[in-house]
Amino acid sequence: MQDTNMVRNVALIGHGNCGKTSLAEALLFAAGKVNRLGKVDDGTAVMDFEEEETARKISINSSFHNYTWKKHSVFLIDTPGDDNFLNETIFASHVCDSALFVIGAVLGVKGQTIKFARIIKERGLPTVIAISKMDRERADFQRTLGQIRESLPLTPVVIQLPIGAEDNFRGYVDIVEGKAYLFDGDKGGVKACPVPEELADEVASLRESLMESVAETDDELIEKFLEEGELSQEELVTGLQRGVAKAAIAPVCVCSATHNKGSVPLLDTINACLPSPADRQPILAKKPDSGEEIELQPTTEAPFSALVFKTMADPYAGRLTIFRVFSGILKGDSSYNASKKTAERFGQLYVMEGKEQKPVESAGPGMIIAVAKLKETATGDTLCDAARPVLITPPEPLKPVISYAVSAKKGEEEKVFSSITRMLDEDLTLSLTRQTQTRQVLLSGVGKVHLDVVSSRIKRKFGVEMELTTPKIPYMETIRSSARVQGRHKKQSGGRGQYGDCWIEISPLPGGGYEFADQIVGGVIPAQYRPAVDKGIQEAMEKGVLAGYPVIDVKIALVDGTYHNVDSSEMAFKIAGSLAFKKGAQEAGLVLLEPYVNMEIKVGKENVGDVMGDLNSRRGKVMGMDSMDGMEIINAQVPQSEVLSYANDLTSMTGGLGSFTVAFSHYEEVPAQIAEKIVATANTENG
Repeated sequence: MQDTNMVRNVALIGHGNCGKTSLAEALLFAAGKVNRLGKVDDGTAVMDFEEEETARKISINSSFHNYTWKKHSVFLIDTPGDDNFLNETIFASHVCDSALFVIGAVLGVKGQTIKFARIIKERGLPTVIAISKMDRERADFQRTLGQIRESLPLTPVVIQLPIGAEDNFRGYVDIVEGKAYLFDGDKGGVKACPVPEELADEVASLRESLMESVAETDDELIEKFLEEGELSQEELVTGLQRGVAKAAIAPVCVCSATHNKGSVPLLDTINACLPSPADRQPILAKKPDSGEEIELQPTTEAPFSALVFKTMADPYAGRLTIFRVFSGILKGDSSYNASKKTAERFGQLYVMEGKEQKPVESAGPGMIIAVAKLKETATGDTLCDAARPVLITPPEPLKPVISYAVSAKKGEEEKVFSSITRMLDEDLTLSLTRQTQTRQVLLSGVGKVHLDVVSSRIKRKFGVEMELTTPKIPYMETIRSSARVQGRHKKQSGGRGQYGDCWIEISPLPGGGYEFADQIVGGVIPAQYRPAVDKGIQEAMEKGVLAGYPVIDVKIALVDGTYHNVDSSEMAFKIAGSLAFKKGAQEAGLVLLEPYVNMEIKVGKENVGDVMGDLNSRRGKVMGMDSMDGMEIINAQVPQSEVLSYANDLTSMTGGLGSFTVAFSHYEEVPAQIAEKIVATANTENG
């Protein structure tokens, strides 16, 4: 079992196309874990191995690997950078001990970069910032560093100053040591060289700035620094480690992953600067029975505890449950699921290595472990020692914000929906619902790309295709006023005929749904036929009168009628009730209603004007505003028909920085001009 002090658990975090996966590949290659440098562009990356990832050249899932460097065991989590898969990063940030925050030297800080930095800040993650792609055309270290200082809620301290850039990126100056190094060979190594004269002043300035930033993280160091004006080399190194562990400062390094430049120094920085599980604060958990809060000590001597943060289907191993060990030691026999209050029998324990799994005998704090074919355990569950049950609070998954109607080829419906159900186990941001008004099944997720990927996965894994189409809006109909009408059904065709005759009073019932009142006096309609009138009315309400949409908020009073001793029947009165309702609804004045949704939209101050203007153009009503964590929160009510593609539109307006939630609010009358078009379209479709 690895000494916990020598374990590192690091998530690579950053916006799309910043080079996270390429950097993970370079670290694995430089550490000797893999024998070739995998590349995203040619589909050879070991961390992006699913077909959807190699085809799109983006990370879709969090992927896992590990390496050993100078006796340190490092577990890597490569997280997606696309907003459609942000949930993967959120869950990874809850189980890692530190972050390697990757920012490209060409694109610099984007809206998504700020979003990820806020996740890091919120979680209090010790962080090393890697400015990547220093070899690319237009790579600019100083510009990128300036953007980091200006835009991100982190305190960057430069510990590596690049020597050259673009094609001339050839080395770096170690600010802590005050020494320079040139990159040497394709294995990521370096060789010492003199500090370039043109960088000498900048190196001196950065070293003084580094000392000051490190000193400010510790009361004793700041006192010495103010008195003497400098720190010793030992104090600087120790202070840097402690400052990073407290997430007070974030060292900045430089690299070019595709050319494997800067990988070895980064391996050393991860070992030296990022904390082990033992250096982190104990995880808080609760006792299942009392709810009492307790601390889980990150030691091998403590009782075993772990949080399941991912479930995935493996074509060979079956269903894989992936969890982070927070305390104690797990050996492959059995464990207790405190969330489900049941024992789980474990088979072989594995560490994930890209798409492969490597068997291990035991697992301790900081390790990411996979187990196949657990029966009860799901994402978010706590695994622990049965004698010391605890519950670790999992992160809240992102709520779906976009929905599409799902359909399948004839004869494949059952297979498609059973496949979707299996995907729901893997992806907590998916939901499947049935819309009764439109008779459509809706698949909801966090973006169109997200749902497209789910569709292609289902095709690849289960061999069935599903079609995603824009969903119909669940409009409703209601009435404006009251009316008294007769519904009469009389049919004679030789032999026994059909006869039903009823009078009803129809009136609005705002917010009341439907109410039926039997007000028959004197038995003019026998008691056995009156429920049939009610049933006929309800069936007519389901299909509507104006445009075929369900009718709501109506009160019906059955007040009069006649019957025939021989020809009357339940069916005849059911038809009479339906006829009465249709006639009465038209006389009472039908109107079309549309669903409104509550939206909570989080954007930067600079985007508020654009977003509010856009909401107005969508017939939205801003209900209020608030501020939190440097973001503006806009609360609005908007017609559902106007926000079907809002996820894409908000990304465009805010550069990926905005986010929103959506939930059903209420129904309101559709404006006349819009209603006319909806009714005309519906009647055309209905023939």
